[in-house]
Amino acid sequence: VVTRDDVEESLTATWQYVKDKEQLLEDLQSQIEETNQKISVKQSEKDYCLEYKNVGSKIEAKKIMSLEKDIQEVKDAFHRATEYYRNALKAMKEENVRLILKHMDLVKEQA
Repeated sequence: VVTRDDVEESLTATWQYVKDKEQLLEDLQSQIEETNQKISVKQSEKDYCLEYKNVGSKIEAKKIMSLEKDIQEVKDAFHRATEYYRNALKAMKEENVRLILKHMDLVKEQA
């Protein structure tokens, strides 16, 4: 027999779970923004070096290639992270819906 207190406790736990997941999503969004900033910084460095290269300097060619590689690595990591977080968000939403439906069923049973 499920008591009202059990349902309330379970519902409170579910809402805390949802709140924790929302905080996680905010943290992930911050990480994504930081990654975008890193990409922007690397792109600025690359643009500066390309301008210097176009003026006639061949000395910076290695640095440019390294920066391009760094930018690509950051972009690849960003895309992997974005896909991971997108999948995590989808799974979390599905879990939240499942938990809410479960609690609604418990409340209906008590009613």
